[in-house]
Amino acid sequence: MSPEAVVAPVEPEPAVLAAPRPAPEGRPRVLITGAAGMLGSDLVTVLAGGGFEVAPRPRADLDVKNSDEVGRAFRDVRPQVVVNCAAFTRVDACETNPAAFAVNAGGVAVLADACERYSARLVQISTDFVFDGAKGVPYTEADEPAPLSAYGHGKRAGEEAALRSPSALVVRASWLFGRAGWNFVEAILRQAEEGRPEISVVDDQRGKPTATTDLAEGILALLVAGASGIFHFANRGEVTWFEFASEILVLAGLSEVRLSPTTTAALARPAARPLYSVLDTTKYEAMTGRTIRHFREPLVEYLAHRARPDA
Repeated sequence: MSPEAVVAPVEPEPAVLAAPRPAPEGRPRVLITGAAGMLGSDLVTVLAGGGFEVAPRPRADLDVKNSDEVGRAFRDVRPQVVVNCAAFTRVDACETNPAAFAVNAGGVAVLADACERYSARLVQISTDFVFDGAKGVPYTEADEPAPLSAYGHGKRAGEEAALRSPSALVVRASWLFGRAGWNFVEAILRQAEEGRPEISVVDDQRGKPTATTDLAEGILALLVAGASGIFHFANRGEVTWFEFASEILVLAGLSEVRLSPTTTAALARPAARPLYSVLDTTKYEAMTGRTIRHFREPLVEYLAHRARPDA
């Protein structure tokens, strides 16, 4: 989600899958699209360390909407697995920009067709925004999607395109923060560091913040476990954006910064947001045998790296 959707004001910055078919050299080949983004950059490191031969393709090198470029990448890499991190994530801009649906839905369809042609497995990254937030208790993978926004509709269409293949894996995540992209943590810290006398933050949307480092590890665990179908991944800990901002400031030693709660309606953003989008991760933990960390742990690591980026 774009940080400006929940902070006012913020200026945004420019079933079971068989194990991947082994490469001749013994390391399964994985093509990562959107590899320079917040999740993609962490996935490159995590999957390479997890025994995969990684071929990263940032947006500048591979347009997932372009079938010719996708076909060329498949012929060059010959992947057994494709992890699609390419996405148009500016939620409000999706309401009026047709390129958003073309990436979030059409691009997935292009990749899915190529995966079928070249016998590769597709991993599609999705979002809590496929739900309308009306349930009031954590969403499971069995819950029916009901997106409210153009962004949510595009991501749901992308899920459907991926899931036409029984071997596809769709991983839904929520409220991402990571080192390689503009995110809510940076939105709060930058305003605090600029000396804003007060930061207004939405207090009526509830979800689970998720570190891209942990999500990348979760995707690796699902691949190793041979998972297919839909899985939810999010760090433990339910909060509103206001509560998350409070945690950020306390852990960063900036608890003197004043926060004021506001409402989604008061911000009047173009795209509708689910007020409750907590993801149930029971299925992931049962499949992988791994317990997901509370978001405070990777948040502390994020803040430490931010303070000492070369350490």
